[in-house]
Amino acid sequence: MKIPAFRSSLIAAAVIGALSLPASSFAQDASRPAPVDQPYPGQLAVNVDLTDAPKRIFRVHETIPVKPGPLTLLYPEWIPGEHAPSGPIENVAGLVVTANGKQLPWRRDLRDMFAIKLDVPAGASQLDLQFQFLSPAPGQGSLFGASASSTPNFVDVEFNQVAFYPAGYYSRQIRIQPTVQLPVGWKFGTALQVASQSGGTVRFKPVSFNNFVDSPLIAGEHFDRVDLAPGAKVPVHLNVVGDDAKDVKLSAKQLEQQRAVVTQTNLLFGAHHYDHYDFLLTLSDHTGHFGLEHHQSSDDRLPADFFTNDDMHTLAASLMPHEYVHSWNGKFRRPADLWTPNFNVKMQDDLLWVYEGLTDYWCSVLTARSGLWSPEQFRDTMANIDAAMSARTGRAWRSLQDTADAAPLTYYGGGGWGNWRRGTDFYPEGQLLWLDVDTKIRELSGGRHSLDDFARAFYGMDNGSYVTKTYTFDDVVNTLNQVQPFDWATFLHARLDYTGPELPEHGIARGGWKLVYTDQPNAETKAMESVRPGADLAHSLGLSASKSGSIYDVQWNGPAFRAGLVPGLEIVAVDGKDYSPEALKDAVKAAKGGSAPIKLLVKNIDTYSTVKVDYHGGLKYPHLVRADGKDLLGAIIAPRKK
Repeated sequence: MKIPAFRSSLIAAAVIGALSLPASSFAQDASRPAPVDQPYPGQLAVNVDLTDAPKRIFRVHETIPVKPGPLTLLYPEWIPGEHAPSGPIENVAGLVVTANGKQLPWRRDLRDMFAIKLDVPAGASQLDLQFQFLSPAPGQGSLFGASASSTPNFVDVEFNQVAFYPAGYYSRQIRIQPTVQLPVGWKFGTALQVASQSGGTVRFKPVSFNNFVDSPLIAGEHFDRVDLAPGAKVPVHLNVVGDDAKDVKLSAKQLEQQRAVVTQTNLLFGAHHYDHYDFLLTLSDHTGHFGLEHHQSSDDRLPADFFTNDDMHTLAASLMPHEYVHSWNGKFRRPADLWTPNFNVKMQDDLLWVYEGLTDYWCSVLTARSGLWSPEQFRDTMANIDAAMSARTGRAWRSLQDTADAAPLTYYGGGGWGNWRRGTDFYPEGQLLWLDVDTKIRELSGGRHSLDDFARAFYGMDNGSYVTKTYTFDDVVNTLNQVQPFDWATFLHARLDYTGPELPEHGIARGGWKLVYTDQPNAETKAMESVRPGADLAHSLGLSASKSGSIYDVQWNGPAFRAGLVPGLEIVAVDGKDYSPEALKDAVKAAKGGSAPIKLLVKNIDTYSTVKVDYHGGLKYPHLVRADGKDLLGAIIAPRKK
């Protein structure tokens, strides 16, 4: 899963046959039956009526075979890839349960808000559930599947939103037959296989409940589908929906680049782990923007102008490569504590620096290898990451490891003070960690080995299989040692567990480059300011502000902080003139080398005050420049040959 950089800065058949662990291995609420690894008797069915999707109403009819007696039904809580108990049950309404035509009383479990309890009456063999999923309006909701997911022109459905399932079983052992009803004329894309279609009613082949949840669907009036692996035995397609027909079409160059992503990723890993793969891309300014991985597809949501605005395309280009890599890293190979028997057993996120950090590293590398980024654009990205993580004041108290451990808190945490709180830093610092590993392998081996060798050793087995194989920290270390003998456990812990003022990763320097600051923004920063106008002065004045003057963040103990500025204030005027990002930058330039402070009129709710910022260092923006040694960064992003 990934939140696109432009926004954050301004389970499948895969589990069928996976490692079976005793129920006692998992944290379990005593108020509901522990899951057992045996088939659920009978097959569930769900009909999702999306004809009112333009009104953000998904109507659901679900049938569940049952036996008389007490029954607990679960709504999926821990959604793979979201790394938190994020199932959007608050958007479920109108739940009516009937058996033999009579409505049954049910009650929510007071210790488990995702469980409902009821008694199945004698003589009943099936429950009928009727309810609605009320998709949030634009600007409402939170992240991922709880964010806005439909407009008058299309719909995104994460199927965990629209189904309950019986407690007491591994979800891979529950079968379900899905059907959807679409508005007239809408086309769709999904990894599910079609059994039959009549008009807008599409009946899919029965799948495990895991596979059902792991196979989202997009549908819309403006739809395009292109082949990303022409002539290949294993098909890969890109499905696109949007609010406007002009937004869903790729240029010839963009199509070539997306096909290169597939080629370069398969060359990296040397094997694939899907029967087919479908990118599901939604382009709109009225939904949440993120990517969520699935084993044979990915739910990718980006702004409407992704294909038509060069700056937006550059900034968001790495999203789909990131989610595609997850088919190998996160789905096929998964941290042992992130594999659970169903969607209501707690997950543990301690290895997200592998699951997400390594994925983020490879997605940047593959974005460059495929031509979506030039070498200069790759270096700009790494410069911005290195600068941001070097200035991460929160490292004084919080380790990189803790950012992974606490992911269920930080994904949905409060805004502001991002540099001091530290959020999901296992993504950006995770990239630097794995660049450190990659360059160290190359240095130790004299260039004979690299992290590409780890990719093949760790993910390249069992070609064609998508049965999940779990891993631990020791498995990662042991495979690194097979690639290049070294004390990798100590190497990793020295970076993961470190607290202090210095960035503990040194891959950029070992890669033959160094971080410098100039008064000119790099190309990525310029693109960022074009897409989201504002003033990112984190490395100079020590704050970031929007086009209107709202302060996003303030560097803890930086110049702005010492002057009394905090996130959430609004800058109204700069040195006696109306605020604008340009006016603030001009003031920083004018104050360089002088002694007079920069005067800011700021508003705190309804109170105005003048703040004097004593800063005279000028504008500072990060860049990478060549240093001594070999250019390992260039070697890392060079395209691989077949």
